[in-house]
Amino acid sequence: MEKQKKTLVIGVIGADVHAVGNQILYHAFTDAGFNVINLGVMVSQEEFINAAIETNADAIVVSSLYGQGELDCRGLREKCDEAGLEHILLYVGGNIVIGKQPFEEVEKRFKAMGFDRSFPPGTAPEVDIAYLKQDLHVED
Repeated sequence: MEKQKKTLVIGVIGADVHAVGNQILYHAFTDAGFNVINLGVMVSQEEFINAAIETNADAIVVSSLYGQGELDCRGLREKCDEAGLEHILLYVGGNIVIGKQPFEEVEKRFKAMGFDRSFPPGTAPEVDIAYLKQDLHVED
């Protein structure tokens, strides 16, 4: 019996048009055995949520590179909860704040916003994959 693949909804939030990192994550997550729904760039919170509902996703992975991630992500957990996605895993990564800030502080703010994990710029996809497998209880 084949194991059910975990489904990830990924995309670049807000007015961000940085597509390269998104494509790298798409291929890395797919190669790691996940079912990946790639929404591309300039994705609204509602689009992430609707896609997660439609595909019965296990996680939403938000990317942002233009520095406005903190603003773009505000309220996403609450909207997920309202839509019945209380248990969905929320990840965020990239250049998610403006300027150089200690990542420990950035991470605390995103945790307070309801994100399960946040990753600094330049994080290797393998790091995300290891955490996804751990958090979603995926066995190799």
